[in-house]
Amino acid sequence: MEPEALLRCVGAASCIVTQLTSGLIMGMLLFLIASGLTLIFGVLNVTNFAHGSFYMLGAYISLTIYRLTDNYFIAVIGAALAVGVIGMLFERFLMSRVYGSNVLMQLLVCYAVVLIADDAVKLIWGPAVLSMGMPVEFRLPPWRIMGGVVPPFYAFLILAAALIGLGLWAVIALTRFGKVVRAAAVNAPMVAALGIPVNRYFALVFGLGTMLAGAAGALAAPVRSLTPGMGFSILIESFIVTVIGGMGSIGGALVAALLLGLTRSFGSIGFPLFVDGAMFLIMILVLIFKPSGLFGKPAR
Repeated sequence: MEPEALLRCVGAASCIVTQLTSGLIMGMLLFLIASGLTLIFGVLNVTNFAHGSFYMLGAYISLTIYRLTDNYFIAVIGAALAVGVIGMLFERFLMSRVYGSNVLMQLLVCYAVVLIADDAVKLIWGPAVLSMGMPVEFRLPPWRIMGGVVPPFYAFLILAAALIGLGLWAVIALTRFGKVVRAAAVNAPMVAALGIPVNRYFALVFGLGTMLAGAAGALAAPVRSLTPGMGFSILIESFIVTVIGGMGSIGGALVAALLLGLTRSFGSIGFPLFVDGAMFLIMILVLIFKPSGLFGKPAR
């Protein structure tokens, strides 16, 4: 524990800006991943334990597209769309077979996909650690804000994640697609009885959820090392976010992701050996005092 270092950081504007930026980056990327996870659970009532693998695929596919096009924006969009298509195929051919089954069956299917995805990455990209490097578009001098250093790419990550999250809210809350999805989440048989192809909507929801994970992986590729199995740790953190925010609550995922991102950022200064423990401690406290999560609805 180093409380003196944390107090010194809180008392210095430059340190606050730097750590706040770092926390917002981690929080917003976690939000993208967790929002896809909670969207899938809220509509399909399925816990996608393979969600971290789609984050990994997004990072690797974006690296390949970037090497081919030398354009980071094309790489991010292409990777997100590709992962979304893979997610829909995963839902149609595998997950749709275990709807209504117990959680153990869903876990076994997802775990098998995780192992297959990790080995596929090793076959296609190799087992070595890869790095995209900073895209040409963002090789710019860092900004100085109140004495703190903020690279332009970090500001782009925060803004891009926020815009994607806003777009997700608009799709779910304001479009016909969102209305059908919300109705199907409450009573899918009734929606199907009205002649609406519910299965297609379920596939699109699953694809949208995995596309968010792929987008997060693609956005983070320049500042993360790409290794097979990199989705496992991010999966654990996204589950923590989902539990704290409330299963099925996208707004809760945002608040919880920012909370954990700032905890990890400032915790790395004040209690560097207990950062992961602090995240799990927050989750335990929420489960004790509000088992449904901060914004989740109690089960009826």
